Amino acid sequence: METGFGKGCHLHLIDGSAFIFRAYHALPPLTRKSDGLPIGAVAGFCNMLHRYVEGNTGADAPTHVAVIFDKGSHTFRNDMYDLYKANREAMPEDLRPQMPLTREATRAFNIACKEMEGWEADDIIATLAVQAREAGGRCTIISSDKDMMQLVGGGVEMLDAMKNRRIDVDGVHEKFGVGPERVVDVQALAGDSVDNVPGAPGIGIKTAALLINEYGDLETLLDRATEIKQPKRRQTLIDNRAQIELSKKLVQLDENTPLDFTLEDLEVKDPEPEALMTFLAEMEFRTLSKRIADQIGVEAPVIADAPAKAADGAAADAPEDKPFDPEAYEWVKDRARLEDWAARAVAKGYVAVDTETTGLDDMVVDLVGVCLSIEPGEACYIPVAHKKGAADDLFGSEEMAEGQMSVDEVLEVLKPVLEDASVLKIFQNAKYDCKILKRYGVSVAPIDDTMLMSYALQAGLNRHGMDALSELYLSHQPISIKTLLGTGKSAITFDRVPIEDAVKYAAEDADITLRLWQKFKPQLHQQQVTTVYETLERPLSPVLAEMEMHGVKVDRDTLSRMSNAFAQKMAGLEAEIHDLAGENFNVGSPAQLGEILFDKMGLEGGKRGKNGKYSTGADVLEDLATENDLPARVLDWRQLSKLKSTYTDALQDHINPDTGRVHTSYVQTGANTGRLASTDPNLQNIPVRSEEGRRIREAFVAEPGKTLISLDYSQVELRILAHIADIEALKQAFRDGQDIHAMTASEMFDVPMEEMTPEVRSRAKAINFGVIYGISGFGLARNLRIPRGEAQDFINRYFERFPGIRTYMDDTKAFAKEHLYVQTLFGRKIHMPQINAKGPHAGFASRAAINAPIQGTAADIIRRAMIRMPEAIKDLPAKMLLQVHDELIFEVEDSAVDDTIAVARAVMEGAAEPAIKLDVPLIVDAGQGQNWAEAH
Repeated sequence: METGFGKGCHLHLIDGSAFIFRAYHALPPLTRKSDGLPIGAVAGFCNMLHRYVEGNTGADAPTHVAVIFDKGSHTFRNDMYDLYKANREAMPEDLRPQMPLTREATRAFNIACKEMEGWEADDIIATLAVQAREAGGRCTIISSDKDMMQLVGGGVEMLDAMKNRRIDVDGVHEKFGVGPERVVDVQALAGDSVDNVPGAPGIGIKTAALLINEYGDLETLLDRATEIKQPKRRQTLIDNRAQIELSKKLVQLDENTPLDFTLEDLEVKDPEPEALMTFLAEMEFRTLSKRIADQIGVEAPVIADAPAKAADGAAADAPEDKPFDPEAYEWVKDRARLEDWAARAVAKGYVAVDTETTGLDDMVVDLVGVCLSIEPGEACYIPVAHKKGAADDLFGSEEMAEGQMSVDEVLEVLKPVLEDASVLKIFQNAKYDCKILKRYGVSVAPIDDTMLMSYALQAGLNRHGMDALSELYLSHQPISIKTLLGTGKSAITFDRVPIEDAVKYAAEDADITLRLWQKFKPQLHQQQVTTVYETLERPLSPVLAEMEMHGVKVDRDTLSRMSNAFAQKMAGLEAEIHDLAGENFNVGSPAQLGEILFDKMGLEGGKRGKNGKYSTGADVLEDLATENDLPARVLDWRQLSKLKSTYTDALQDHINPDTGRVHTSYVQTGANTGRLASTDPNLQNIPVRSEEGRRIREAFVAEPGKTLISLDYSQVELRILAHIADIEALKQAFRDGQDIHAMTASEMFDVPMEEMTPEVRSRAKAINFGVIYGISGFGLARNLRIPRGEAQDFINRYFERFPGIRTYMDDTKAFAKEHLYVQTLFGRKIHMPQINAKGPHAGFASRAAINAPIQGTAADIIRRAMIRMPEAIKDLPAKMLLQVHDELIFEVEDSAVDDTIAVARAVMEGAAEPAIKLDVPLIVDAGQGQNWAEAH
């Protein structure tokens, strides 16, 4: 076909996605000042295009050029393999609206902009590169994507613009160990975790290259696989032939993509000044538009109130500090005004949202009103369920107050906006509001959450509630809810607050949320925690909401029987305690217990507090229990009392009467390290070391026809320690599947594995876990009930055997002291403001600094697993119910137990990748049963 492209022509093909993501991560999340539209990636993209145009002049300049984009996420490869690219992280929400603008930018620079539904940009590039080669011309692919290295040679080369490095045939061989013609063979064997190409298990790039070089090509290798001497490698190739052949089809670029344009259409053209200046003005890129205008000899457009230096990568101006004016907030009374607010939100592209309800239990409360804010100082409240004349009466009237629409009419208008993918909804604690709206049939997405932004930015520095954040970052004290509802028995619910008062309080919440978002969004990039927020915090919120709403079935009869049994056992312990004391007293009274222990019995260690009473806390009783039976029995009594009051009695009150299930609430911001907290009720602190504690799990049951399954990371924190501290002996033990505690005992105490006793192993286990938490000799002595000197000797010997652990501890403390924070492997910052403190806090801060990267990394790993899990199990009759530290609990139809375990285990064991490649394998133990105790 005649294209006008031939010998002497030079085609440049720019990988548009690479440019976009480089631009997105290189600049702060800028917003257009006129309407708040995210433009950071567009600004960086325009800068890169401008530098490209300016830098490609002279004899080697292109004669033809195009920027090639991906269009959609589904291609013919997904039809071949539905898990293709399944591991890819979701696109950041503030990048989504910028994607079409990058196409507009390309056209504004008068550069051809090409994409095709059903094909990847790589396939379009491959087809054009081959066409250019066959026409006798040259082609430079501006990308560092290794997948395109199969195209290099015969006049086709690559340019890594980031490193300004050209990649020719030698460069391909350096990367893959083979020439371009065999790159797909190597990739088919090695697979690709980023694109989820399976490949051959256990074969990497180097091994794949050796095999291909030995046998010539993939087909020959597979045909002659039985000749391979290494048994494991031979069997891998034989068993996985179909998978390897599929992988080759996935990595092979389509050089015959049915293009609807020709090479001739890609001829280089000068920008049209008017079109380019118009686009830059619309984006409010004042600095870049002036620079280009000067270069091409035209007048720069006037851009009113543009963000200074935004196009150069500096942060846009901070939002104006408008005063808070409760009288300026609007009471929306009719549909016309509500539709106007909805239209403004759509035009703006984002809106801060808050809900007001009759209480805090999001599974049962009623919606009272909705608040919106689009500009600082501009907010509204839409009441839907306020009662008439109810402020002075606890019970009040049931007649609806005037000036309200029905909840159905309000949600009829707002539902399209709240579900519109192009409108970002901003919340403070989005999970709560989204669950409320979900119960009313509204599935809110996409979301941003200022509480989670604060957590990603400031974990360890401050609280993340709205009132605290408002005072800290906006210097504004919000209206207190107590001034509206009152306190104690006379408190009213929000539906009984007069609407005129509710408007000031509720609309202010949305206004505050918007202002916090405008402050926090740029800081995420500036403090390099955007990835933490985007991949660990924001996507977890809807997953937790779904788990909470589903809940877990709890059998009330089982709890009642346990309560009765605990009460009887407590009565027996009380009698035994009274016999040991020689008199009756209130075992639950610390004051009376102190008098018995220290005044009557004369035990040592009694210390009086400021109130003159003896201290009888658990630590005091644990020390005394080594010498006397009475404090030991009191500890047993206290444990049963706590189990009874906190769980077997209280859990019955938490059973939802409509669902018959318990719906706990997970708090993402509860621990500085990223570990989740569970409240109302707390299901994460059920004791597991005692028989009675373990029995409580028997009350958590599966529905008829279903099974509970438990998947639990095995010794995940020790594995992370082995990786972070680079302890080869520990790493190898985990790789070999050894009993890590027995191995540690063998290393420390010179005891052969075959002669290991339970006692020696138990001591090593206590040290293994104790070291992670920076345990002292005193603490280990208490745990093992051995002399303190002996315990310290154990710890000293441990560090001698594994010196890398001491190095890790020292390095981590030094880093924390210098930077006042530590980090997980995934970039989470855990701030340590007390690390340089003196006195009693110093030791605690040091231990926290040592443990935080390990515990935080473990928390990040299970978060990543939870985020991926819904998609992985969507086709299975299974629900994820609970997360308890390193354990996930599922409820599954009996017929799908094995399939669910296999899928969930694969997700959990691969959760660290592709972000982190651990030196040790993650192993997940699985169990199943009709109740949680059986499954665990």
